[in-house]
Amino acid sequence: MLARFEHMKKYFGATRAVDDISVEIGAGEIRAIVGENGSGKSTLLSMIAGILEPDGGEMFLDGQAYRPSSQAEANRLGVSMIVQEISTLPGLTVAENIMLGREREYTVFGIRNLRQLNRMVKEKLERAGLMEIQPDRDAAAYSLEQRKLIELVRAADVEPKILMVDETTTALSQTGREELYKLMRNTKARGSSVLFISHDLKEVLSVCDSVTVMRDGVLIDTVPTEGMTEEGLKNMMVGRELSGHYYREDYGTPISDEVVLEVKDLNCPGRFQNVNFQLHRGEILGFGGLSEAGMHEAARAVYGMEYDVSGDVVINGEKMHSVKDRLAKKVGYISKNRDMESLFNQASIRDNICITCFDKLAPKGVVTRRRMTRFAKEQAGLLQVKMRDTGQPAGTLSGGNKQKVALSKWLACDTEIFIMDSPTRGIDVGVKAVIYGLMEELKNSGKSMIIVSEELLELIGMADRILIFKNGEISGEIERNKDLTEEHLVQRMI
Repeated sequence: MLARFEHMKKYFGATRAVDDISVEIGAGEIRAIVGENGSGKSTLLSMIAGILEPDGGEMFLDGQAYRPSSQAEANRLGVSMIVQEISTLPGLTVAENIMLGREREYTVFGIRNLRQLNRMVKEKLERAGLMEIQPDRDAAAYSLEQRKLIELVRAADVEPKILMVDETTTALSQTGREELYKLMRNTKARGSSVLFISHDLKEVLSVCDSVTVMRDGVLIDTVPTEGMTEEGLKNMMVGRELSGHYYREDYGTPISDEVVLEVKDLNCPGRFQNVNFQLHRGEILGFGGLSEAGMHEAARAVYGMEYDVSGDVVINGEKMHSVKDRLAKKVGYISKNRDMESLFNQASIRDNICITCFDKLAPKGVVTRRRMTRFAKEQAGLLQVKMRDTGQPAGTLSGGNKQKVALSKWLACDTEIFIMDSPTRGIDVGVKAVIYGLMEELKNSGKSMIIVSEELLELIGMADRILIFKNGEISGEIERNKDLTEEHLVQRMI
């Protein structure tokens, strides 16, 4: 037995995030931790990683008592964690991020040898096949996926006894996922262990040896993945059988001829080129492709968030020049990088929801805290956000509940056109069903949506049309069809 965690507890006010959980981890084991958003998965791993201090319980590693006072100490003791959101620090170079907490390795007589540091890290990056990432550049200069790959290099370099991975694959392309799987297999081969949080149950069953299921802060069971099915795991997670209705079930539904958004000759050097399309009232338009195909950047450009862009974005017949113009036309954008671009993590749920609605809340220029609280509570209730109250910082919520708040912000201000980049990234099956149901409601009420996704079943199940991006261009268009399969999309993407 490599590690055991006994009667672990963590409370946030009246919320029992982790309530008396005991888990044992064998040497050379890849263990999945699954459960709905808010079930306590990340909280449990954060205690093991030294990020959160337990309110009760004992931890043992290699038969010895283990109680790290910080994440840096946990790393020194052989426990490393790759968190769900970005953990590279802007303002530090790639090399400084990878060697964070290990400065002694390139410091002599109190002076840091930056040339030695960059040389060391360049070798590490090249071994991982990341030749395009430069060790002396600010980590913030790289994309979300590249920054997650930097974190993989950092985690692999310390060869931990326990490697913990919290919902990381949703930020990675298939190539990036393979790098992560290789790291997990190498960790197992050394006799060390992996704790792996993922909402992709197909992925869990293919890469893990066993799975621990949590629900509402309580451990439900630990079972081997051999012989287990996705449906069986889903039912254990939610405590009930899920209905068959998940994606849209309609086909051949006519789309309005009214064009609400038109993109003409949109170009951005090095990212995408010659992007042209129309979005109709009541339409769900999907963007599909490989992670680096340009679809994420194109969506950002449609909202006015990319630089060096030429071409026109026309909304209801009016050419757009800025994000402010889009807001005036009731266009909302939900970023793939939720923590950095969709939410103010240090601000309250109330402030995050109300920030788009001050005109609505204060028609005469005055808004009260009481009115904001009442309004935010109503909006959060519509999507059943699990929270203490609306004064709770948004950053303390689980990934699924953060996404609900990000959606509530735009629903609250009567948005007409939604641009959603990876709308269900890091979200469990229960919350996905809520968001897909919401998309159907929005569509039926005449709202229009662009959804960017690397989940092919999501595109097939929800979109009226799918634009396929390849090498920065739209390489094809596929209409909604009950016979459409993942293979049909992949053939267009590669």
